[in-house]
Amino acid sequence: MRLLLVNANTTAAITEACAAAARQVAAPGTEILSATARFGPAVIANRAENAIAAHAVLDLLAERAEACDAVLLAVSFDTGLAAARELLRVPVVGMTGAACLFACALGGRFGLISFSTAAMYRELIEGYGLGTRLAGIALIDATPAEVSAEPERVAAKVSDAARRLAESGAESAILAGAAFAALGRRLADDAPIPLVDGIAAGVKLAEALVALGLARPTAAAPAVPRPSLGLSPPLAALLARTPAGR
Repeated sequence: MRLLLVNANTTAAITEACAAAARQVAAPGTEILSATARFGPAVIANRAENAIAAHAVLDLLAERAEACDAVLLAVSFDTGLAAARELLRVPVVGMTGAACLFACALGGRFGLISFSTAAMYRELIEGYGLGTRLAGIALIDATPAEVSAEPERVAAKVSDAARRLAESGAESAILAGAAFAALGRRLADDAPIPLVDGIAAGVKLAEALVALGLARPTAAAPAVPRPSLGLSPPLAALLARTPAGR
């Protein structure tokens, strides 16, 4: 299968790190392709940037997704997920949504570790109907760039955050941030609870959806399209498809 990994941020180095982490866990026969947003924020930090990045995601998907069997959104806010699922025929997986499902499979309540914007993560998890499963959110004093620049210092902070979440009743913790890709496996022996990497979880969930032949439900098809202005030709064409022509 061909899995398209899309980074809604414009930082190509994060895309490359996520693609490398995805290839480490992909099953034989799964080809990982990757794409980076062409416009928008370097790293999403607020709701306005997230809205802009969602447009960038749809723009990429309009060009690339039809040649793939599934899509993985390699951004921890699962940016543009609902819209992408509405427009595409293939399964679309958000890395944090996938991590939530794996965390639920590991036990009761789970925690989340990230760099900032706890409110947006709480809203995301509540939107998935999992707010009561969230034991807490632990923010670390570091930046995404420091994960690769100062890996040992960041790893120590993540381990400490995991311990605090475990004390709050979490039985696992989601590493919410594309920059964390593959860090969970490195810290497996030091953390008191399992650390769920969204990229790894997303790859395995996408593979399972394709293997089971599960795609977008027909009820999610968009309504009768309306004219648009100023969009890229591929995105305009994707929006112009009628449900009957899908």
